[in-house]
Amino acid sequence: MEESSSKATDSSTQIDEPPLAVKNVNVLLERKRSEGISSPSRDDDSTLLNPDTNSSILDNNTKSDSCLSEGRRKSSCLCFSDGKSRIDYILVYRKSSSQSEKREIFERNIRAEGLHMEKEASLTNSDVIFLKLHAPWDVLCRYAELMNIRMPFRRKIFFMHRRPKFMSRMEKRINKFRGWLPRKPMKFDNNTLPDLEENESFTAPFSRSRIHHFIIHNKDTFFNNATRSRIAHHILQRVKYEEGKNKMGLNRLLSNSSYEAAFPLHEGSYHSKNSIRTHGAENHRHLLYECWAWWGVWYKYQPLDLIRRYFGEKIGLYFAWLGWYTGMLFPAALVGLFVFLYGVFTLEHCQVSKEICQATDIIMCPICDQYCPYLRLSDSCIYAKVTHLFDNGATVFFAVFMAVWATVFLEFWKRRRAVLAYDWDLIDWEEEEDETRPQFEAKYSKKERMNPISGKPEPYQAFSDKYSRLIVSASGIFFMILVVIAAVFGIVIYRVITVSTFAAFGWALIRNNSQVATTGTAVCINFCMIMLLNVLYEKVALLLTNLEQPRTESEWENSFTLKMFLFQFVNLNSSTFYIAFFLGRFTGRPGAYLRLINRWKLEECHPSGCLIDLCMQMGIIMVLKQTWNNFMELGYPLIQNWWTRRRLRREHGKNAKASFPQWEKDYNLQPMNEYGLFDEYLEMILQFGFTTIFVAAFPLAPLLALINNVIEIRLDAYKFVTQWRRPLPSQAKDIGIWYGILEGIGILSVITNAFVIAVTSDFIPRLVYAYKYGPCAGQGRAGEGCMMGYVNASLSIFRVSDFEGKSQSMTNGSELFGEAVKYCRYRDYRELPDSAEPYAYTLQFWHVLAARLAFIIVFEHMVFSIKTLIAYLIPDLPKDLRDRMRREKYLIQEMMYEAELERLQKEKNDKKKKKEQAHHKEWP
Repeated sequence: MEESSSKATDSSTQIDEPPLAVKNVNVLLERKRSEGISSPSRDDDSTLLNPDTNSSILDNNTKSDSCLSEGRRKSSCLCFSDGKSRIDYILVYRKSSSQSEKREIFERNIRAEGLHMEKEASLTNSDVIFLKLHAPWDVLCRYAELMNIRMPFRRKIFFMHRRPKFMSRMEKRINKFRGWLPRKPMKFDNNTLPDLEENESFTAPFSRSRIHHFIIHNKDTFFNNATRSRIAHHILQRVKYEEGKNKMGLNRLLSNSSYEAAFPLHEGSYHSKNSIRTHGAENHRHLLYECWAWWGVWYKYQPLDLIRRYFGEKIGLYFAWLGWYTGMLFPAALVGLFVFLYGVFTLEHCQVSKEICQATDIIMCPICDQYCPYLRLSDSCIYAKVTHLFDNGATVFFAVFMAVWATVFLEFWKRRRAVLAYDWDLIDWEEEEDETRPQFEAKYSKKERMNPISGKPEPYQAFSDKYSRLIVSASGIFFMILVVIAAVFGIVIYRVITVSTFAAFGWALIRNNSQVATTGTAVCINFCMIMLLNVLYEKVALLLTNLEQPRTESEWENSFTLKMFLFQFVNLNSSTFYIAFFLGRFTGRPGAYLRLINRWKLEECHPSGCLIDLCMQMGIIMVLKQTWNNFMELGYPLIQNWWTRRRLRREHGKNAKASFPQWEKDYNLQPMNEYGLFDEYLEMILQFGFTTIFVAAFPLAPLLALINNVIEIRLDAYKFVTQWRRPLPSQAKDIGIWYGILEGIGILSVITNAFVIAVTSDFIPRLVYAYKYGPCAGQGRAGEGCMMGYVNASLSIFRVSDFEGKSQSMTNGSELFGEAVKYCRYRDYRELPDSAEPYAYTLQFWHVLAARLAFIIVFEHMVFSIKTLIAYLIPDLPKDLRDRMRREKYLIQEMMYEAELERLQKEKNDKKKKKEQAHHKEWP
């Protein structure tokens, strides 16, 4: 698109001479200043563009119909009324606002910076005024030099590496074989979509003194729309709105309601009647929709260069990270699916589940007080089989694999980020020093000190004040964590009470599956509490972060991010930690149960183990959370925009929106979240935690995450392109503080998976039985045949007459078993009731406990060693990228050397000419 526009105009004339309209605007503004005419920035209606007469502050003689001459309607034109001056930024305010004086000063200073302005009233609300801003060529060049914006100055030249003849022959044969295969369906056809392919060039910070070195075909397209908007925003952030005071910046005017909105424009409509393959893309937004945001291309790679060109590097890096994370989920999902299928295929050969299903003569003790009946162990046959699907011989391998996967994912993301940073000219980019937040300045404006770097006075926060606020904030965080623990405690009480309630239920299906019904309803109630507490946590995190009074925006963002992640992580995973590590661990034994408030017996695990409860908790929470997030992310803006369109149709007719200018259409869209990409990152980071922390208990978690992320990418893309106003393009080198959080989750996942395998699952007790107590004891082998008798060995015997009064069942079991039950079994390793020490722990219990602790230590050390080794072996920079960077540095040095030689040669020639002239003047 840029190439076609450059062909239509003469590049040589456009670089050296500004457009006629721009010169006339400057002349007009200077004439108004000299004659004392009121400035165009005033809020009176005389300066507005009348939509009926198409008149504006611009001279009528300077108007041009270039937008219309290109076959575009006024609604799709992105220029001033002259048709030439491109709109780089839009400010929106209401005439009824009381901040007119600040706006006048602000707009007068905007004009002094060289920006051109034009005002136009809204077609739907006469109180709403759009202030259109245009940055002319000289302003763009000046600020591009001040902001050190890198621009292309020379084409990159790459050389093929010299390869051995054997490798060349192998590559030819492989390429010949690839020719028989179909094309990669996930890649875009560059011939059909040529705009996806960007010309690679060496870049350098822009300099007006060396402007002839840069590749400028057309000055209107040399700075793309994203760069123009970023420069305009940079100017607006540094313009004062009160004379004689250090009060400046657009953000402060937005916070005090001087302006209602500020945004760059979308590049036209994302819809087109014509096919993109036959007629090409009408604009970058249309191209993004067709090759990225449209649901029909869900299997295609993301056009990251185009995303970066339209939305900026910060949003481009988010989608690059999300795409990389989704791509890395493929091997994890496949291995997790294989582990699950392994459990399916080995289900019929599992000796433990066979014994449970055949144990019709083993009577289990009631799992709750009074109302729970005696049950046969064979009644839990289905649950034993389901448990085997997740807890089988491949579980340990999968836990190690996922720990290594998390490390490989982060290490290779470093490499991917380095390639993107090089391609997007972010290697040498450093963030500018953040401005002081207006709230900090207002709070501490009376106390100032000299900045040691700039030498200017700045607001100062005393040491005692700063750390007293941090202590109060930390106390608030601790209190909110206690609220989460209290909520989990409430869920525990609910589970304890409802087990007895469901056991006495009239419906046989609920009565016979009372424990599963209890777990399912508790998880749903827990999910509702999680969603309600999330709303509270956001308000508390805002309150505590503002209480801390961070000095800069980056400090505020990091503090808020840590609080919100900590709150949401604890809120989402506290119940899961309880089920994984505390459920059934501290219940005591029959006859000596531990009770809450000396009343309610703590909940026990199912006879087939606690892992089924953990699987249900993770599956339900993960599916419900992701479904709810996807609905809220897309559903809310869709409903809001639909309601706006409905109101406009009712007030202005069905076809009114089609005639609206682009700024009116964008204003009716939803603004981007005030926290930027925070919600997008937080959702994915929490999902990453679910995928890695308890993956040993739920191998299908990576598969569910993969399915969700495939939808998430297109959902976010559709939202950015069609439902939101265009966010301000901004730069970033990495995903920021989120990378450190990901590393912390990776470390935590190793610890939790070790404890899940050792404590929650039956992997260690089975291993101890196979090698020490089973039929194969002392033979150094373990198989399904070695597990015969394991179920009987893992259950202890209890005399029913030893039950305490609160635990006595209302039935003696005669209606089920034909006679009163005298002995029942329970999961534990304890002595017989008639032994010398009744119900004392057996030697097998201590062997299992020692094996659990040994496994945790060995597993953690082994996995951490593998993670460290992998992190060491994988370099942060790919070798080819390092070679490209070294070659670019070499070429730049060569060009600088050649430029210096040219300068010296020129000076030498000038001196020689002067000597010749002086020698010539000596003669008469």
